[in-house]
Amino acid sequence: MEYEQITTELSDHVFTITLNRPDRLNAWTQTMFSELMQAFDRADADDEVRAVIVTGAGRGFCAGADLERGGETFTKRDHPDADTIPRDSGGRLTLRIFDLTKPVIAAINGPAVGIGATMTLPMDVRIAAEDARIGFVFVRRGIVPEACSSWFLPRVVGISRAMEWVATGRVFDAREALEGGLVRSLHPKETLLEAAGTLAREIAENAAPVSVALARRMMWRMLGAEHPMLAHRADSRGMLYRGRSADAAEGIAAFLEKRSAVFPDKVSGGLPDVMPGWSAPEFG
Repeated sequence: MEYEQITTELSDHVFTITLNRPDRLNAWTQTMFSELMQAFDRADADDEVRAVIVTGAGRGFCAGADLERGGETFTKRDHPDADTIPRDSGGRLTLRIFDLTKPVIAAINGPAVGIGATMTLPMDVRIAAEDARIGFVFVRRGIVPEACSSWFLPRVVGISRAMEWVATGRVFDAREALEGGLVRSLHPKETLLEAAGTLAREIAENAAPVSVALARRMMWRMLGAEHPMLAHRADSRGMLYRGRSADAAEGIAAFLEKRSAVFPDKVSGGLPDVMPGWSAPEFG
């Protein structure tokens, strides 16, 4: 599929999405948003995809919203109904990633500012180039954090660090991001994608895709649970359903026979409902 502002590649069950406006440091536009939504839908629907990598072309990851419209960038004056709250496109993207059935690795190859930082928060693992710089700069532009980051960021790094970064709006270096728990590891820029690919292939080559998808859903949703009993219920249902699966039989047989497993179950076949009654609130 041809895109205007991103590129995609599928190799060895790893689907790489590259933000592709290098002349603008991959600044965010509505076209980029639409194409990212399409790409994540494609990744979700394709059983050949077992892990996703997101990175940027050129020197940057994403420099935030494209500010070519100047002071009108965030006014949404083209919205026909002044009394209707238009949905934040960054939030629509992060909610889509939250609901994904494939694990996502952010390879932050350069500046990641504003939406360039917040879009990575629902991704499962973030790694960064040693010279990357990151900023939640919203208060310095007279706006507030978006893309559901008021939910994601404190859960990723803790409330104190999240408020420091958000209240100052300063851009900080990759070392501080590592120390704060925002990124998992730092790499020379020239080996960043290789490191992301190694991790993605470890998932793709060794793990049962349905089990990974179900574990991902359980982990993220349990961040909002009020008691560990809810996790116990979900774990117990998950063990019952997956323990009876063809994947479980294959995983045990492969271990006993000292060979690589070939898991037959497909994510496209659906995931068992281990959290009955859970539903996302409606927007409004």
